[in-house]
Amino acid sequence: MTIRFVVRGRVQGVGFRWFVLRVARTEGLAGWVRNLPDGSVELLATGETGALARLRAALRLGPPASRVEAVEELELPDATTGDGFEIR
Repeated sequence: MTIRFVVRGRVQGVGFRWFVLRVARTEGLAGWVRNLPDGSVELLATGETGALARLRAALRLGPPASRVEAVEELELPDATTGDGFEIR
C-alpha cells in the first residue's frame, strides 16, 4: 500500500524530514519526504499496513520542536516508490 501524506503546522526548520526518514527506515518503508513551498511537508510511503499506521501515529506527534496541526492522507493504490526511503 502507498500513502501520500501532507503534514501542516510548524514542520519546517525543526528536523521534521529527518524525523520522518528515521521512522520510515525503522518501519521498513520505501518512499521519500520533502518540504513544500507553503511550509508543509509532503511524503510518499509504501509498505505494510501496520508500518504505515505506525508512521501515521508518529507524524501526528512529530519531533519535539515541531507543532503538527494537521495530517492529510491519500491512498494511492497503483503508486510505486522504489526501494529505500530518502529526503528530497
